Amino acid sequence: MLSPVLVFAGIVMLVTAASVAGAQTDYYNTDAGRPITVEDAYPTERNAFELQLAPVRLERARGGFYSWEFEPEIAYGILPRTHLELGLPIAYQDAGGGARRSGIAGLELSALHNLNAETSWPALGVAAEVLFPVGPLAYDDTYGTVKGIMTRTFTWARFHANGAYTFGNEPGTGSSPGTVDVSRWLGGLAVDKTFPLRALLITAEAVARQPIFESEDVEWSIGTGARYQLSPQLALDGGIGKVVTGDEQPWFVTFGVARAFAIRALFPSLGGRR
Repeated sequence: MLSPVLVFAGIVMLVTAASVAGAQTDYYNTDAGRPITVEDAYPTERNAFELQLAPVRLERARGGFYSWEFEPEIAYGILPRTHLELGLPIAYQDAGGGARRSGIAGLELSALHNLNAETSWPALGVAAEVLFPVGPLAYDDTYGTVKGIMTRTFTWARFHANGAYTFGNEPGTGSSPGTVDVSRWLGGLAVDKTFPLRALLITAEAVARQPIFESEDVEWSIGTGARYQLSPQLALDGGIGKVVTGDEQPWFVTFGVARAFAIRALFPSLGGRR
C-alpha cells in the first residue's frame, strides 16, 4: 500500500505539472488557519485549484515547550460554490525531558458549500470534515466535524461567524495521543478589513472551543493576522495569537503560502482553443 505522503505528493505533482489557464485573486479568502481559525463563507472557485504550499503553525507553551504543525493541502472547486479539500497534517512535538516525536498526524478530507450569494442577507456556508487515523501521531478513531459559516460585508469591514461540532468518541486511556487539536465544539467571531489597491487584508478573531477531552475546560483564544497578494497566483499569510485561559496559555504563530490556479482542460469553453 502506498503511504499517504506518496499519494499526496503524487496528486500535487500531477496538478502542478498540468497546463495552467489562470488563477483567482486570493488575498480576501480567509480559510481556516490561514491566517486565523475563523474562515469566510466562500469556497475555491469552480474548476480552480488552491495549493497550500507552506501552512505552518508554531506554538510555545509555558515552560518553553514547542510544537509545530505543517499541513500541506489542496482544494478543488468541484461544483458551483463547492470545493473539496485534502490535507495531510505533519506534526512535531516537544514532549519534555528531551523527548521529541514527529510524524503524520492524520489525513483530512473536507468539503465546503456556499449556500447563497451575499445581498441584503449574509452569505452562508456549510462545511464537513473527516479526520482519519493515519500516521503515528494521529488519534485512534475517526472524527467527523460539521460547521456553519456566516459572512456579512459592509463598506468598512467584513464580519464572520463560525460554529462547529465534532462527532466521535473521547480518546480513552491507552489510546494514541493525537497531536492535531480536535474540538468537541468551537465558536468564533472575526472581523477583517481589505485594502484592494494594496491587495492586502488584515483580520482579528476571538474563539472559544471545548477540547475533545470533556474533562478539560473551555479554551478561549484571540488572534490577528494578514494576507497579501504577492502575484496573481501567489498569496502570503501570517498571524499571531494567544490562548488566554488555562494553565499553559501558549502563544502561536502561523505562516502560509498559497498558489491558486486552474487547468485549461477542465474548462469546456477553453479546452479546444489553442
